[in-house]
Amino acid sequence: MQEKILILDFGSQTTQLIGRRVRELDTFCEIVPYNKFPKNDPSVIGVILSGSPYSVYDESAFKMDLSEIRGKYPILGICYGAQFMAYANGGKVEPAGSREYGRANLAKFDKENPLFKGFDENSQVWMSHGDTITTLPAGFKIIASTDKVQNAAYQAEGEKLWGVQFHPEVFHSTQGTQLLKNFVVGVCGSKQDWSPASFVESTVEELKKELGNDRVILGLSGGVDSSVCAVLLNKAIGKNLTCIFVDHGMLRKNEFKNVMHDYECLGLNVIGVDASEKFFKELEGVTEPERKRKIIGKGFVDVFDTEAKKITDAKWLAQGTIYPDRIESLSITGMVIKSHHNVGGLPEEMNLKLCEPLKWLFKDEVRRVGRQLGMPDHLINRHPFPGPGLAVRILGDITREKVQVLQEADDIFIQGLRDWGLYDQVWQAGVILLPIKSVGVMGDERTYERAVALRAVTSTDAMTADWAHLPYDFMAKVSNDIINKVKGVNRVCYDISSKPPATIEWE
Repeated sequence: MQEKILILDFGSQTTQLIGRRVRELDTFCEIVPYNKFPKNDPSVIGVILSGSPYSVYDESAFKMDLSEIRGKYPILGICYGAQFMAYANGGKVEPAGSREYGRANLAKFDKENPLFKGFDENSQVWMSHGDTITTLPAGFKIIASTDKVQNAAYQAEGEKLWGVQFHPEVFHSTQGTQLLKNFVVGVCGSKQDWSPASFVESTVEELKKELGNDRVILGLSGGVDSSVCAVLLNKAIGKNLTCIFVDHGMLRKNEFKNVMHDYECLGLNVIGVDASEKFFKELEGVTEPERKRKIIGKGFVDVFDTEAKKITDAKWLAQGTIYPDRIESLSITGMVIKSHHNVGGLPEEMNLKLCEPLKWLFKDEVRRVGRQLGMPDHLINRHPFPGPGLAVRILGDITREKVQVLQEADDIFIQGLRDWGLYDQVWQAGVILLPIKSVGVMGDERTYERAVALRAVTSTDAMTADWAHLPYDFMAKVSNDIINKVKGVNRVCYDISSKPPATIEWE
């Protein structure tokens, strides 16, 4: 039985980062909605309550019955989680005089408290709240304060229950990982046995039991996620796996041919389907990003349905869905950030059950699993690429001519990163075709042609990202090559937006 930390999600944008930090401690964790605590789950060794966009005293605030967990598991509340536990037990939470956001230092803390083991004096923490705990409940004690926040951390006396007003999960809390380790390992007793090897072993066994002798169809995209998913399934069920790689006409230059070759080398049973005509027809005139994604998502399902009917005994459709896909697609507040083509279930008429063996993994964990499976580096280190492909890198309507222009510009950029030894330093890169034209001069003639934007970011899990600080000489060379070699482009820009507030893709 795989022990785990359960993270109750109250709607915070950083809930997934809590999970990411726990995984870095070689401990499995699961994020569930605040009101979906599993009953009688012996694998749970501790509980973390996340932040929230709400105030605890709002009528619409997310609330739960703490008696379900208090006294039964070690508990750590973060920001809203800490405020809610204080409020629910008779404490007082009120609006702060001004929003407390940014760096702060622990002016004092209880060095003997298990939560602050190994902490340095004046340790930096990150605050992000509009409310503050003004009065602790009876039986609760202060264990840390900053210059502005008296109740920066507390513990219920005689209980394994803590609350912290700051966010230990974010990078700016310099000893945040230490605090989480103190809780997860020191208090909850994690054996720290979550690893790629253990994931492969347990998942292969689970897949064998779940799938039995059933036939499975896997939708391949050419990316890391679906490729690792394919190799993992192949290890579990071998010849019962049939992979389908769909060319929707918006892949990178020569990608269909190159990826098919890679899959053959991996020993996978792959059917290649050229469905580009179908997708271009259905996308004609469509400009709205969500409509593009939904059209392509439905198109994939339609193609798979057609292929599934050829494999009469197929019972499952496997997908390389990973955790960030699911988190971005729908938060518990119901606000869609963007939909993913492989998230959200399948239509009933398809008559296939869904198998998502990577659905709990972050991207870097997927890569570690791929290496554990012995996959080649050039596949493991591939940049993420959106399922809808270049369709969401063309702002505006989609045409074959626009795709061809973007393929050529993208190929110059990506190959340039490889040639300059920069590819592995970047998390994700691509070119965006802008829906504008600009004036330029080539030779003695005035031009009025397309503009493109280059996008390259650094990240560890795609939940946050910073723009890549690429060398000026490289940028000059790429810009020059694109303008000189790609007909119809006369201007190149570079996107220096971080995530948040922007997303990695433009659509």
